[in-house]
Amino acid sequence: MQNPAEHPRRRRAVVTGAARGIGRECARLLLAGGHAVALLDRDGRALRATAAELAEQAGPHRVVTAEVDVVDSFALREARETVADRMGGAVDAVVVAAGTMAGGAFADAVPGEWAQMIDANLTGVLHTAQAFTRDLVRAADEGGPSDLVLVGAIAGTVTYPRFAVYSAVSAAVGQLARTLRVELGTQGVRVHQVQPGLTESALGATMSDRSARREWDALRRTVPPAEAAAVARAVLFGLDQPPHVTVADMVVLPTRQDAGLPTVLGAPEAPRRRWSLR
Repeated sequence: MQNPAEHPRRRRAVVTGAARGIGRECARLLLAGGHAVALLDRDGRALRATAAELAEQAGPHRVVTAEVDVVDSFALREARETVADRMGGAVDAVVVAAGTMAGGAFADAVPGEWAQMIDANLTGVLHTAQAFTRDLVRAADEGGPSDLVLVGAIAGTVTYPRFAVYSAVSAAVGQLARTLRVELGTQGVRVHQVQPGLTESALGATMSDRSARREWDALRRTVPPAEAAAVARAVLFGLDQPPHVTVADMVVLPTRQDAGLPTVLGAPEAPRRRWSLR
């Protein structure tokens, strides 16, 4: 692990969805690089376990935690104040990695699950970005790097039947990233979007639609998923660029996964199934 004193600039970063998966790996790599990291997650038990493990590796003085649901804008703003106080200053990097997924035939889908995805994957992104935007602009004004990273999904770029709402929400995140890149870029804030393909994570584990869950499990058996650490390394690649350089969009997916073809679901006559979802 790099000595913090040797790092050209110690970052103060916030990572949402930090208890597991991509968020956890982003936090781990940031800490390994000598930075201070605030871990945000709504799952308090998992958050405490992850924070304890990372603090043992990196030292407790660089690890901050806040149990918060990103859907709650007021709780996020309180968390921002807590993080700034414990870190000794405003943050200059925000990685938005919290999210959930549900699938199934559109006609039979449960609207409540749509609401959960919209809340976590879009509303939560909006609240998180807004809560920390002024801090990011301030960091840019001070001449240092300033980064907002939105972790979306490849499903927002191509079409996938039976995952229509998840795809639509992912597409909205992509448009948000592109628009904020123009709006905040003029103020020195870099906005990155990372679109993972199939990744080792708990995403999709709680889908209520049994057929969608079976198809998701079949995908994982057919295509070896990318490691969450591989996606995190892409995030860190963007953060490590000089302040005047933005890595705008990154797609990280397993080599055997074809992002250019739609998923074939529920089609027994198909000789081979093609899958491509985060």
